[in-house]
Amino acid sequence: MTLSNAQKQWHPIAASTDLVYRHVFHAQLFGRELAVWRADDGHVNAWENRCLHRGVRLSIGVNDGRELVCQYHGWRYANRTAGCTYIPAHPADAPARTICNNQYPVKEIDGLIWSCKADDPPEFSTPAFRPGVQLVLRALPINAPADIVALQLLSYLPLATTEEQASSIKTVQHGAYTLCSEVTTDDTTYQLNFFLQPTDSNRTVVRSVLSGLTNNTANNEINLLKTHSQALGLVRESAEQQMQQIDTPAAWEVLIKPVSETLSRMPVGSVKSQSLTRVQVADIQDTATDIKSITLTPLEGQLPTFHSGAHIDVHLPNGMIKQYSLTNGPGQTDRYIIGVKKEPTSEGSSSFIHQSLRTGDVLAISTPRNNFPLRRDAVSTLLIAGGIGITPLLSMAQALNHSSLPFTLHYFIQGESHRAFNDLLRTFKPSLTVHTALDPQQTRSTLQDILKNYQSAHHVYVCGPGPMLDATREIAQQNNWPDEAIHFEYFKNSQQQDNSVPFTVSLARSGLTLQVPSGQSLLEVLRENNIDLPSSCEQGACGTCKVAVTDGTPLHQDVYLNQAEQLRGDCMMTCVSRAKTASLTLDI
Repeated sequence: MTLSNAQKQWHPIAASTDLVYRHVFHAQLFGRELAVWRADDGHVNAWENRCLHRGVRLSIGVNDGRELVCQYHGWRYANRTAGCTYIPAHPADAPARTICNNQYPVKEIDGLIWSCKADDPPEFSTPAFRPGVQLVLRALPINAPADIVALQLLSYLPLATTEEQASSIKTVQHGAYTLCSEVTTDDTTYQLNFFLQPTDSNRTVVRSVLSGLTNNTANNEINLLKTHSQALGLVRESAEQQMQQIDTPAAWEVLIKPVSETLSRMPVGSVKSQSLTRVQVADIQDTATDIKSITLTPLEGQLPTFHSGAHIDVHLPNGMIKQYSLTNGPGQTDRYIIGVKKEPTSEGSSSFIHQSLRTGDVLAISTPRNNFPLRRDAVSTLLIAGGIGITPLLSMAQALNHSSLPFTLHYFIQGESHRAFNDLLRTFKPSLTVHTALDPQQTRSTLQDILKNYQSAHHVYVCGPGPMLDATREIAQQNNWPDEAIHFEYFKNSQQQDNSVPFTVSLARSGLTLQVPSGQSLLEVLRENNIDLPSSCEQGACGTCKVAVTDGTPLHQDVYLNQAEQLRGDCMMTCVSRAKTASLTLDI
């Protein structure tokens, strides 16, 4: 079998017993090192054994059950997607979704972990074991190429202890790297399958499975294993002696492409719009009064990696598009879970979900975007949620809790029946305080007590109704919390908008000068002139349409930027903000 053909086949890379709980197994196939690990949900990952940052081996990293953490600089990679979820160098923002480690196809069959180097692997053919008990035997590394090891195994008499037994043995070769031997003894036929793992040009691991055993043959099992071990020892000795007669082949070269320095730094400018993913509604649950939990699973493929605090655009069958925060914990990428509150003043999205959405319905969603990212370098984190604002903070709390990072969660609700995602909240019980049925003055008094005594490197995250967010930000500033330590996300912008004054914009990169008339937004004018700018809420709440301002003074009418960012005047939201000066120059 040629090397190119062999690389297109499935080969064992580990035994199931090698994937110890919260452990990372170092495997190798065709010269390429693999980090193989089992997440707490049972999924097995086979990745390039290199962190994309500085090439440090991930096999010496930390498997926390949901993510694999590089020991060198703390980059985190998510279970299932291998997407980078956190880079300490810029904790204030989420890494680019394109930062993703190389994944290799993987299957767990009959006690062995299989993988393939091909981009389009062939259909996996399950080995034909004899009925009965199967026993995966210890792996044996041999310093010889797979072709030489295969030839030595063809002459192997695996279970023969007498001449009579030896005469009943038959050895069959199924391709260059799979062999099968059978022997009949005491009217029982055993089968021994050999699978060769070409780790490098001059090194092979022999993996074997003994099948056809029954409970009645348990007493003979030790003798069978002794015979197998002795015979394989002779195979190794013979193969390695043969290698001494020939030139050692050159090691297979492996190319590993690191992530670009640009992607590893803080992103500049807005995130471009992403393609849509089709998902199915897998589950709908009433989680609190007027709040439903919606579970979405992919129709095909894998859901994109997300970061704590992220949201998605949900495209509903009634034509509406609405943003919902992901409640998922780290590494939970086999599904997305959102919480939807039925709003009395709903324009149709929440009403449709509560009244018409059914399990099995197919929806389109955007890739996750994060304008409310969680830092993981804080000494302590304070989470404050009001009502449905609990949803993004649930994701943050799970990430902090899973990493044993200190945090407290304060949850303000109207009454006990409004407590959403109760089962999940119980997991945070030591860090959770629920405030029930407080009037506005009581809420302010409670926030005052929560936010007093600011300490260095503490951060607060708040999400909920607009008045509560305004009060939290105001009280935090009064208690000397710096702007960079106060993180917030509004669900909507309730501020009064003034779009009566026209102004001029110059686009520095496009070379265009445009007029923004009264009654029309800057974003609408840009679209009319074929300037592709992403947007989402179009209320000045999400930050998706943010652009840089290089000249002029913007009139901020958003609720995304904090006070210091607005005073700097170096960026603006094109959906609602306008100009205080006669003209603006934008870096687009």
